[in-house]
Amino acid sequence: MAKENYSLTTEFILIGFTDNPSLKILLFLVFFVIYLITMVGNLGLVALIFKDRHLHTPMYIFLGSLALMDSCCSCAITPKMLENFFSKDRMISLYECMAQFYFLCVAETADCFLLAAMAYDRYVAICSPLQYHSMMSKKLCIQMTIGTFIASNLHSMIHVGFLLRLTFCRSHKIDHFFCDILPLYRLSCTDPFLNELMIYIFSMPIQIFTIATVLISYACILFTVFKMKSKEGRGKALSTCASHFLSVSIFYICLLMYIRPFEEGNKDIPVAIFYTIVIPLLNPFIYSLRNKEVINVLKKTIKNCNLKLHPLRKN
Repeated sequence: MAKENYSLTTEFILIGFTDNPSLKILLFLVFFVIYLITMVGNLGLVALIFKDRHLHTPMYIFLGSLALMDSCCSCAITPKMLENFFSKDRMISLYECMAQFYFLCVAETADCFLLAAMAYDRYVAICSPLQYHSMMSKKLCIQMTIGTFIASNLHSMIHVGFLLRLTFCRSHKIDHFFCDILPLYRLSCTDPFLNELMIYIFSMPIQIFTIATVLISYACILFTVFKMKSKEGRGKALSTCASHFLSVSIFYICLLMYIRPFEEGNKDIPVAIFYTIVIPLLNPFIYSLRNKEVINVLKKTIKNCNLKLHPLRKN
């Protein structure tokens, strides 16, 4: 039998959301505003934590790293999505695709580890407060943060490396607003079984380990809190964990909804919007608005800026 002629695909078309011109303008404005607020919120939080010595504690180092990764996630996805609202061809090369997925994977993997580290930090602070400084030293916190970034990059390199073994000779249309890994598998004319196996070998243990760490930490925290006799102490302990638990819940609910058996067609865009665009937007506000220390540092910074701009106000 004669072999069927085909050409290998090196460029893809991102289908995106809609072809309606008026709706495109509205969506562009909405996502552009979200992108600006996300970048200002997250990078502003990183700057505050970096600048103020009082925030150089394990909890805030993890929080600053989380904000940095949320910025990375937003930068990996949103600019190309905004460009495609007004692009005629909506093309993206295979290597741009891989780069986009690489940085997204780094950010999402780091978020998993950082949320687990923050849960452990809260566990030590509430369940073993007298041993907190020895169990969660600044040195250990920095080592955990560096380890998170190294592990996240290695995890991303593995998946991107295995993408290089695939050839794409089917449709060049990606039914998504960014280069996600599962739509690429569907377009591959090379059997992606090995790639899918790598997801189960590397990604699933990360999810299981981090979710288990969060659940065990919060189970211990709740057990300790309900044993407290003081209502004031109980309320204070719960308030310190509330913002983190809310952020963790939103993140993992979206992630578990997204990680499902490989299906034909794409029903994941709403969930993908939530964990790539909405969660990076919400996180700095969830943590900052419920955190008196961050709000006080922000007020102090704004006051100092006003004094520098209007020095006569000192008198």
